Amino acid sequence: MRTYDHSVDGDTVRINVPETDNDLREFMSWMRIAAPREPIGLDTETTGLDIFSPTYGLRTVQFGDRHTAWVIHWERGGRFVEAALFALRIGRQFIIHNAPFDWLVLDRHAGYPLEELAPKTTDTKLKAALIDPRQPQEGGRGVGLKPLSAHYVDPGAPDTQGDLTAVFRSLGLTKATGWAGIDLQHPVYNLYAGLDVIYAARLDPCLTGELARLGVRPALVQYEHEIARMGAIMQRAGLVLDTEYVHTLSATLREEEAKYAVVAARYGVESVNSGAQVAAALLAMGETLTERTESGNLKVDKAVLLALADLDRDWNRIGVRTPNPLAEAVLRAKRAGKWCTTYADTFLETVDADGRCHPFVNTLQARTGRMSITRPALQTLPSSDFMIRRALLADEGHVIVSTDFQAIEMRVLAALANVKRMKEGFVSGGDKFDIHMYTAQLIKGEGATQKQRKIFKGAGFGKVYGGGVGTVARQTGAPEHEIRQAFAEYDRVFPEIKRASSRWQREARNTGLVTVSATGRRLPLDRNRMYAVVNYQCQSAARDVLGQAMLNVEQAGLLPFTRLPIHDELVASVPKAEAQDYAREFERCMTMDLFGVPVTAGAEVGGRSWGSLYGADY
Repeated sequence: MRTYDHSVDGDTVRINVPETDNDLREFMSWMRIAAPREPIGLDTETTGLDIFSPTYGLRTVQFGDRHTAWVIHWERGGRFVEAALFALRIGRQFIIHNAPFDWLVLDRHAGYPLEELAPKTTDTKLKAALIDPRQPQEGGRGVGLKPLSAHYVDPGAPDTQGDLTAVFRSLGLTKATGWAGIDLQHPVYNLYAGLDVIYAARLDPCLTGELARLGVRPALVQYEHEIARMGAIMQRAGLVLDTEYVHTLSATLREEEAKYAVVAARYGVESVNSGAQVAAALLAMGETLTERTESGNLKVDKAVLLALADLDRDWNRIGVRTPNPLAEAVLRAKRAGKWCTTYADTFLETVDADGRCHPFVNTLQARTGRMSITRPALQTLPSSDFMIRRALLADEGHVIVSTDFQAIEMRVLAALANVKRMKEGFVSGGDKFDIHMYTAQLIKGEGATQKQRKIFKGAGFGKVYGGGVGTVARQTGAPEHEIRQAFAEYDRVFPEIKRASSRWQREARNTGLVTVSATGRRLPLDRNRMYAVVNYQCQSAARDVLGQAMLNVEQAGLLPFTRLPIHDELVASVPKAEAQDYAREFERCMTMDLFGVPVTAGAEVGGRSWGSLYGADY
């Protein structure tokens, strides 16, 4: 037995690394005594992040309480594997930091089903996010094990990631290759593997106490664990990847990137990623640039370039100006390069041996609790795209069904702020109700035009997302004075929104700049952006409406068919012959009442590819 002693908050803790059968028997004896007594910290060390990659490997499994940790070298096989599985089976309650990752690792590479492990897991990362979801750059502590342990457990908690990265460098390895390349016997590797479970075991009661002090309901904690479990099940299922199409897509995107780089070069831009070159060329073309970055440089980000190219957020032509050819070339060159790297290359890097892609489902990602999809970041695709979505397929004999909420942001706003005229419209408007035309008609009369609808749609989303006059003007193509007038008219017709914002801001100032969502989620505000309270309340509630829909979907037996929760949509793979029946059932699961406002959903049945719902021919 190799052992390592370390000091944690003044206590001496021990990390044991079994080497013989006798050592393993000692570990199992410890587990028999410790497991009934208290929750056991659990963690894994692996070869990297791409759990489903054919070359991925599980290296160690760690178990520990507040004082003792055991690092079991799974990679050695045989009795080491048996001992780790024994501990997993007899454990009554485990504490894991970032549980979905380890659930999927152990499900995929240890054969221990997440359906068995998840119900007996407490996730300290999840609990920390419910206390304060902000990242360090936003003024929070973040949700990493090291900063949380340093705050709650021991100010001297070592930076395990940083120290291991230094070891990787000393061995000629990188951060990417170090996890697979470091020797299994390396003392730093084993010491910090063991320390992580000890810190997790010590961190959990601290977080439980803090949640109680802040008044966060245990039901919300349990709810988040259920949502995380469902997200992991979706990630495990994944979607079939059309690898032949992806190879073609990669070549096409590289050609498009080169094509538009040539166009940009004609205007003196040698690198489309050089903001200074792009700004100088646009000014030389007679464009006016007024916004600046924090460092004082002229801003030529995506929002600015889209407006100059006469494109909206979904890359549709607005029709309010002559498109600037350089702005459009820069946008298209950068997008092609990004899509090739972020999507096509990542698809091919992470596809499993069965030809399936498993995007990471982060069920508690943003400050508001909104979910996200990473590796690749599918939620960042514009709603008009089919090129990337075309790569993801339903199972053989299945088709894609996408079910999304109808005008969920405005329905949530109407419900939370009790906007009477808006609620009346949603209640009496029927399935074809158009909240934005309804608003335009309330303000401009029955003869309201599509242009006016677009302006008031922008004003409404400006209220929900906190966009100012300039932002909405760029997105809609309308002059700022028209947007300013639309905002004023919006406030006149729906005065409850402004009153709710004032009330939420007032309440937040009395609670340390924290607004509490309809489900009890704590949403910290920034002092210089208190107006974002409406956005936070609406986004958070919309996310929890989606969470409730996921619970309904599971109760209806549809979770095995569900593949992605993305924005306000659930994407599913269902048998082709029964697709319409499944679509109706998804609609039923996503239909509910929110404080007197009907929340409705519409399902669309596509072909085999996700892209078929966006114009792809397959």
